[in-house]
Amino acid sequence: MSQDMESSAGGAAGGARSRAGARLRAPAFWIWLGLVALVAVGLAMDLLHPTLAFMMGLLLVLALVVPRPASAPPPFRASPVAAAAAPQPGSDAKVEAVVSALPEPALLLTTEGEIVTANARVGLAIGPVRVGDPLSFLVRVPEVLDAVRAAATDGLPRRVEFAERVPLDRWLEAHVVPLHLDAGGDRRSGASPDAVLLTFRDLTQQRRVEQMRADFVANASHELRTPLASLSGFIETLQGPARNDAAARERFLAIMAAQARRMSRLIDDLLSLSRIELNAHVQPETPVELGAIVTHVCDTLSPLAADRGVALELVADPERLAVRGDRDELIRLFENLVENALKYGAAGQQVLVTVGHEAGPKGRVAVITVRDFGPGIAPEHLPRLTERFYRVDVAASREQGGTGLGLAIVKHIVARHRGRLAVDSVLGEGAAFTVRLDVLP
Repeated sequence: MSQDMESSAGGAAGGARSRAGARLRAPAFWIWLGLVALVAVGLAMDLLHPTLAFMMGLLLVLALVVPRPASAPPPFRASPVAAAAAPQPGSDAKVEAVVSALPEPALLLTTEGEIVTANARVGLAIGPVRVGDPLSFLVRVPEVLDAVRAAATDGLPRRVEFAERVPLDRWLEAHVVPLHLDAGGDRRSGASPDAVLLTFRDLTQQRRVEQMRADFVANASHELRTPLASLSGFIETLQGPARNDAAARERFLAIMAAQARRMSRLIDDLLSLSRIELNAHVQPETPVELGAIVTHVCDTLSPLAADRGVALELVADPERLAVRGDRDELIRLFENLVENALKYGAAGQQVLVTVGHEAGPKGRVAVITVRDFGPGIAPEHLPRLTERFYRVDVAASREQGGTGLGLAIVKHIVARHRGRLAVDSVLGEGAAFTVRLDVLP
């Protein structure tokens, strides 16, 4: 018992010494000590009345002796759960874990708009985040800032769509959700929220798809309207002034037949593109031999090459190159590439088709290149060649009977076969289109 009392007394004395040591190290202690010295000097020089000096000394002693109350914990402004009436142990970590686990960029804010925590996706999508900074340092969109302030005031969620033009065009959607972290609070009573959760969703891909769809409809309508208008005009002419003109009738009928064939090609290409896109997620499984397919395409198009005075040459690897693919789609792919080379590279009077292979990360890769030696393609056109209805020269394309969908079909067939398409061109030296497909082991 005596040992316990002695140890208790020793612990109390040690605690007192530690508290005293802490006070001696505190800056406030030296301030008070300076004031005591000033009082002493004032008494020595008869500058202070003894009663006033006594009262000042007593206050100084009380300030040093009487213990100060422990500081109150910081409000929610520094912690996402401190404002809750009955926070659970570890709730700060739980809130931060929830924010970090959200699949979209997310920020937890105080009701005054200061950043409490953020997940890693914010840095990738919006920019670098510093805890404690105002939201306006990170997001400079007035609509979003106004939505955060309004949600913190009335406790109602909000959604804001906005666009960014720098450094790239992007469309984003911000969801502002007020949070009541007090589990026992009544949210229907109109109590102010404890925090605000701000999440972002990237709408860029969705907007681009919508724009592409709108462009596709507009372009398809335009492509069909032109031959239809031509047909309507010639029909009216044949029914009227040229009713009995045999020479005009023969000339107009030939033009009408060409316009009808053009519409037929356009509709066929549109249907082919739709079918390919419908099955884009399903990779073909049937083994096919590429060398035989390319040889068949070159044999089929050799009359077209002869009509245009172009030498169509095939250089094929004798080794068998089998790939997983749809034979009809692969024939369509290489027909489009060879036809384009014959039509637009005819000035070079030669088209070279090569079939070979190279080593890839997962085995052998078949490499098929269709090269023409015509005028070539300017660099600014290369990134857009596979867009629907995009043409380098609109007049020349229509004169050649092109629909503007050939290379778009090529791109989608290559993508469905999990291959790669590359385009290389130098002005004045021609263009080369290369398709790479994985060879079966």
